[in-house]
Amino acid sequence: MFRRAAVVVVFMTLGLVAGLALTGRPRTAGKAVAAGTAAEATPQRAVFAAGGGMPDLTAVAHRAIGSVTNISSTQVVRTPNSPFANDPFFRFFFNDQEDAFGYRERRAQSLGSGVIVSPDGYVMTNTHVVANGVEVSVTLPDKRELRAKVVGVDEATDIAVLKIDAGNLPTLPWGDSSKLRVAEWVLAIGNPFQLNETVTLGIVSALGRTSLGISGYEDFIQTDAAINPGNSGGALVNTRGELIGINTAIFSESGGYQGIGFAIPSNLARRVVNDFLKYGEVRRGDIGYVEIAPLTTQEAAELGAPDARGVLVQRMAPRSSAYAAGLRPGDIIVSFNGTVVNDAGILSRSIQDAAIGSTAAVEILRDGRRIPLTIAIQRATEQ
Repeated sequence: MFRRAAVVVVFMTLGLVAGLALTGRPRTAGKAVAAGTAAEATPQRAVFAAGGGMPDLTAVAHRAIGSVTNISSTQVVRTPNSPFANDPFFRFFFNDQEDAFGYRERRAQSLGSGVIVSPDGYVMTNTHVVANGVEVSVTLPDKRELRAKVVGVDEATDIAVLKIDAGNLPTLPWGDSSKLRVAEWVLAIGNPFQLNETVTLGIVSALGRTSLGISGYEDFIQTDAAINPGNSGGALVNTRGELIGINTAIFSESGGYQGIGFAIPSNLARRVVNDFLKYGEVRRGDIGYVEIAPLTTQEAAELGAPDARGVLVQRMAPRSSAYAAGLRPGDIIVSFNGTVVNDAGILSRSIQDAAIGSTAAVEILRDGRRIPLTIAIQRATEQ
């Protein structure tokens, strides 16, 4: 009898404990949700962020803003006085007669962004922001507006270097753009539509974009961070606060943001800036005039290389170093210094990046046979 009573007491005790546990948990959760206090909600947000949510880039943005400037360039635009200047019929038949009406000059202003690259006042921007500018000024984040001297402009990469009379300026550390990965978070910082110190967030959408018709040397970072007119020359920054690109162009059918922007990789921008500061010009490799074209399946079959991937040599200068090394029209270039060549952009970049005075190992296909060539790299101005 005593044993039976003890068993009953034990079961009643277990039931009471279980009931407290079951009824206590929802009450605690309900109180937390209803109250929504900062002390209780903050750890949940922190865990969410650490678990792969949106990154907190406030500190990165704060530091980067101090190194991004506003660029203003005043240009003289020459327009004809002819009343028929906008008449396509007149221009087609009487284009040579416009001089009879004379021309007038007016001043136009180009606005963009820039990035401070040295504490002693060197600023990098896009060539198209300052090209043909008679007056260029730089407005710093502390609101100082300073006249700028154009140190150099490079049409091929669309990079320009300016100098202002200032010191102890904040700079961004250079990042290694070759280590970028698709879907990596980035910030675009600039002055779109004259809205200073604008920061937008996005990801790296693609790498190595070429054949866009933007510049002569193309190796663009594509991003969906919002880039608009006025962002040109501004900074593309990674989550470590490093400069990994210079915002340059947008793809748009409306003139505004449509989710496709392009930036010059920091490794290329850094090389151009260093060349300007060291030589006063940008030095590039060259193998002489070689006209190439995409290789079609039909052309590959006709040339005895049906499975070939590369570019087709169409024309070339007989006095070029490439001709002297044995390259001929009709050859298929498949690699350059170990880099597989499958479009004109890759080959052009590889040639220009090659060290002047060195030799390049080039592999071609001719009559279905692989032939190695050694081509001398000269300065682009030497031929």
